[in-house]
Amino acid sequence: MLTVEANTVSVERRLAAGALSCPRCAGVLARWGWARERALRGPGATLTRLRPRRARCAACGVTHVLLAVTALVRRADVAEVIGAALAARARGAGFRQIAAAAGRPPETVRGWLRRFSGRAEVVRVFFTVLLAAAGPDPVMPAEAGFPVADAVAAIAGAAAAVASRWPHLGAVPVWAAASAASNGMLLAPRWP
Repeated sequence: MLTVEANTVSVERRLAAGALSCPRCAGVLARWGWARERALRGPGATLTRLRPRRARCAACGVTHVLLAVTALVRRADVAEVIGAALAARARGAGFRQIAAAAGRPPETVRGWLRRFSGRAEVVRVFFTVLLAAAGPDPVMPAEAGFPVADAVAAIAGAAAAVASRWPHLGAVPVWAAASAASNGMLLAPRWP
């Protein structure tokens, strides 16, 4: 699995130019078909069809799914929707209130929150290290005393530090940056 920008034309151009590297061995990735198509739920009732490109490493032969930063592994909702739910939880909202605002089943939202809460400290540390590494003069987020809030603040701080360090990337939404930094695995069972 490798996260790439959401612009499929750019991804195809980078693949053709040999500009994408294997995350395992740093070999050159080349086109290797497509992963299965799936629908992602966006804000409200919008649906986005996504058919991720597959790529194969010329050096080690391993194939990788190139997942857009707008998605998270094993989730039917876009990263923006899940991130908004995590941010609402960081502000103290309960899962039923968040589910009603997002238009999602309460069980789905409760699952996101449980997964994130269970690893909030590790996520906070990961994104705080990223913030410190990316920012020339990093401003560390103040401690909120609530692990989810601390982790969400670290994610937002890291996204801001990356945007200020590499302004040529343009405005990168916080949750797309979180997806990219975690390789789409923010809520996956085996990350970090």
